[in-house]
Amino acid sequence: MVKRRSAILVLEDGRTFPGEAYGSVGETFGEAVFNTGMTGYQETLTDPSYHRQVVVQTAPHIGNTGVNGEDDESGRIWVAGYVVRDPARIGSNWRATGGLEDRLATEGVVGISGVDTRALTRHLRERGAMRVGISSIDNDPQSLLTRVRQAPQMVGADLSAEVSTTEPYVVEALGEHRFTVAALDLGIKRNVPRRLATRGVTTHVLPASSSIDQMLATGADAIFLSPGPGDPATADAPVELAREALRRQVPLFGICFGSQILGRALGFGTYKLGYGHRGINQPVLDRVTGKVEVTSHNHGFAVEVPGAGAGAVVPDQVIDTDFGGVRVSHVCLNDNVVEGLRAVDLPAFTVQYHPEAAAGPHDADYLFDRFADLIEGRNHSKGRSNA
Repeated sequence: MVKRRSAILVLEDGRTFPGEAYGSVGETFGEAVFNTGMTGYQETLTDPSYHRQVVVQTAPHIGNTGVNGEDDESGRIWVAGYVVRDPARIGSNWRATGGLEDRLATEGVVGISGVDTRALTRHLRERGAMRVGISSIDNDPQSLLTRVRQAPQMVGADLSAEVSTTEPYVVEALGEHRFTVAALDLGIKRNVPRRLATRGVTTHVLPASSSIDQMLATGADAIFLSPGPGDPATADAPVELAREALRRQVPLFGICFGSQILGRALGFGTYKLGYGHRGINQPVLDRVTGKVEVTSHNHGFAVEVPGAGAGAVVPDQVIDTDFGGVRVSHVCLNDNVVEGLRAVDLPAFTVQYHPEAAAGPHDADYLFDRFADLIEGRNHSKGRSNA
C-alpha cells in the first residue's frame, strides 16, 4: 500500500487537525465551511458560490461514484480546498469517467483526508466559520497559523466579478419558446438555465458588470439574479440594477446571493450567519402554500428584516418599503432565518436556497413555474394596458 504524504489543517483560532494529502500537494487558504450533503459532491465542488471556501464534507465517504462529464455546475472546480474523512479507494458508477482525487489533482485543488470531520464540524458549529489553511508542504502548525491569519476574510469580500462569465451566452428554450429571461451572472450554476429551458424560457446569461439597459436589450421579459459568492454588502452595482428593475416594474426572481441583492434593493440589510446553511436537508416553510420543503442550501449571509432578531420568529406581515409592501415568503424552520421575499405591489420574489439543486432534493422546483407564471401574468397585464 502506497503511503500518503502527511498534511495538516489549521484554523485561525489555532485548532489543528492532522491528515494526509488528498488531491493536489501544496498549500491553500480560505474560509472553513461544512456541507452536510450525502450526495452531490461534484456539484458542490463546481459551484461558483464556494469560491474562496474550504469545504468540509460531513458525509464520511467521499468519491464513491467518481466524477463524470455531465454533473459539473460550471466549467471548473471553485472550492479553495477540500476536507474529507475517508476517500473512496475506487470510484464505481456507470456514468463515471474518472476518479475524484485525480480530478482534484488535475485542477490543482489542495485537499486533506483522514481528518476527524465530525470533530471539525462540531468545532465550526460552536465557534463559527473561520479562516483555515491546509498544507502538505509545511507541517509546522504555528508557521501555517501565521499565514492563515493573514488571509482575507469573507466579510467585505467582493467576488462576483471573479466567477462571472466574461462574455454573454444563450441557453435556448426546450420545445416551444415562451419567454426570454436575462440572467445577471454573479456565479450562476448551469442547472438554473436548464430548469428555465424546460419551461420554454430562453436565458441570456450576462456578465456581472452588465447594466439594466444591456439586459433588457436582449428582449428580456424578466430578469434573474443568480447565486454567487462573497459578501452581499459589497454588491452595490447589482443592487442598483435591481432597484432600477423594480422602478421599471420588470419581473424579478433572485436565488441565494440574488435574494440578498434584491433584499438590499428593497431596503433591507444583510448579515453573516455564524456558520451558514450548506447541505441538502434544510426544512423551509413556504408561507404562500403552507407546505414544508426539504431544500438545498449554500449561503453564509442572510437578509435582515425588521422585527426578526437572531432566532426570533419572522413576522408574517406586510413590511413597508420604498417599492411598496413586501412579505417574508419562506422561513428556515431550523433557525428562523429569512429564506424568501415576495413583493406585494411589484412582480418580484426571491428564495435564499436552491430550487435548481441538481443533486436534489427537488421539492422547490415549482418555483421556476412560479417565475414563469409571474412573467405570463405581467405580459397579460401589459397587453391589457396597451389595448
